[in-house]
Amino acid sequence: MAQKNDKIVLTGAAGLVGQNLIVEMKQQGYTQLVAIDKHEHNLEILRKLHPDVTTVLADLAEPGKWNEAFEGAKLVVQLHAQITGKTTSLFVRNNLTATEHVLAACKAARVPYMVHISSSVVNSVAKDDYTETKREQEAMVVASGQRHCVLRPTLMFGWFDPKHLGWLSRFMARTPVFPIPGDGKFMRQPLYERDFCRCIAKCVETEPVGDVFDIVGHTRVDYVDIIRTIKRVKRLHTLIVHIPIGFFGFLLRTFALFSSKPPFTADQLKALSAGDDFKGVDTEAVFGVRQTPFEDAIRESYTDPRYSHIVLKR
Repeated sequence: MAQKNDKIVLTGAAGLVGQNLIVEMKQQGYTQLVAIDKHEHNLEILRKLHPDVTTVLADLAEPGKWNEAFEGAKLVVQLHAQITGKTTSLFVRNNLTATEHVLAACKAARVPYMVHISSSVVNSVAKDDYTETKREQEAMVVASGQRHCVLRPTLMFGWFDPKHLGWLSRFMARTPVFPIPGDGKFMRQPLYERDFCRCIAKCVETEPVGDVFDIVGHTRVDYVDIIRTIKRVKRLHTLIVHIPIGFFGFLLRTFALFSSKPPFTADQLKALSAGDDFKGVDTEAVFGVRQTPFEDAIRESYTDPRYSHIVLKR
């Protein structure tokens, strides 16, 4: 079992989950965290927030001296992932090639244990580059022989979020009109990032072997009601307008022609309307984590003065 002063390596540590997880793990008393990420801007945010955390700027899809950071580590939390992108090669590079390299580094350094962060999309009816590569990534970990557990979260929101609900929140604050695809009655099960990080921390503490945990937000809420909640807690006056789904998809595809990193893609629109209904573990019974009420979590995410103003770059 990992102790509070053991060396713990986090890959993709400057992303949404990593930034929140480091806040949580430091609060729980972990003192020797090593954060690896290839995104220089986001890693610099992490450095400024946590000067006591060791940071390594590295692209895990490329061989390099970054593997030296795994020497002496008691545990690795594998967080790196390509979530959005315009080409299949990006997902292959960052979800598969990088994972292959990390697993090799763990084996060479004889790292005893890994917490692998997968995604609920491995159970989804959706078919896209993210879904397919996340399925393959999880299978790589399971087949590797590395002692591990797997956590599969649903759509997350919280501090630092440059995409998803974070982007929607900021967009709503600066536009007089907010478009909703169709009637917006797409059931979502958003997971509050801080609740998820507490589940990860419990796995770090207990090291369940071979277990797979589906972590689902306990609130079932329609997309349109998520938007209304954000509008309410931020006290905005934005007009919510419904647009036919087909035309909405056309607008997304058009926008993607002019943006290298679109915040919301046509594939994600398909996933939004796919009708997934995920089943997850009882986080309170399994991890001792009672999930934060949805509106309270939205309020903390987008109005809390500590971190709600800090936004990562995509």
